[in-house]
Amino acid sequence: MIIDTIQNADRYASLHPLFKRAFEYIRQTDLDNTEMGKYAIEGDNLKAIFSNKPGMSAEASVSKFECHNAHIDIQLCIYGKETIGWKPREACVSENGPYNPEKDVQLYNEQPDTYFQLTDGQFVIFFPEDVHAPMIGEGEIKKLVIKVKI
Repeated sequence: MIIDTIQNADRYASLHPLFKRAFEYIRQTDLDNTEMGKYAIEGDNLKAIFSNKPGMSAEASVSKFECHNAHIDIQLCIYGKETIGWKPREACVSENGPYNPEKDVQLYNEQPDTYFQLTDGQFVIFFPEDVHAPMIGEGEIKKLVIKVKI
């Protein structure tokens, strides 16, 4: 997992061949005025998902404590205050159902080891080993999730 501000995004371009393009997309997109929804950046390899939703309780988010096998998430808080729970996948032992390959999601019956907060212009990168519970907070949270195919 990596947490940083969008101003430092170029530091991470070498971690995956599609990261440079993902961060270019973020810089070139009018984040404040893009319609909510899903957008293909580079076919199935790089997708953008814009959302603007009310934050949820920690309990509601942790009930869908998730990680992914086929994608890396770059989650950018456009505005709002988003709290996210995290735990390393290697420490998770209680699966909440089987892996869903169509949605690329594995859920766990676990509790986060730690919580952190993102606000305007901050992002987190979740790799397959990062189990996360996003969208915890009060008020509206506008965010962009970029799905990077592994």
